[in-house]
Amino acid sequence: MDCIFCKIVAGSIPSKKVFEDDQVFAFHDIDPKAPKHILVIPKKHIASLADAKPEDAGVLGRLLLTVADLAREHGLGKGYRVVISTGPEGGQTVDHLHLHLLGGRQMHWPPG
Repeated sequence: MDCIFCKIVAGSIPSKKVFEDDQVFAFHDIDPKAPKHILVIPKKHIASLADAKPEDAGVLGRLLLTVADLAREHGLGKGYRVVISTGPEGGQTVDHLHLHLLGGRQMHWPPG
């Protein structure tokens, strides 16, 4: 598979890992859009949220719980944003489901 995130999980591409368990891997984004910008991905390759299946419900929940834990660990008690881009029109640039944890500054609305 030629997926950059799968290669990061496998260790063949280096990353600044912040968390790993049997289902989830999290690392600092190489092009941060906020003072804290962490990507949280499933270890299982799921191309996008649109491609998730009912059997992926457990890992989808684990992704959200991991984001909440990482937000606490990284001092984002005043708030943070979680972004999931899906498909080309949604701004997804890597075809592997990933959640952006963004914080450390005031977020604005509307995004995008």
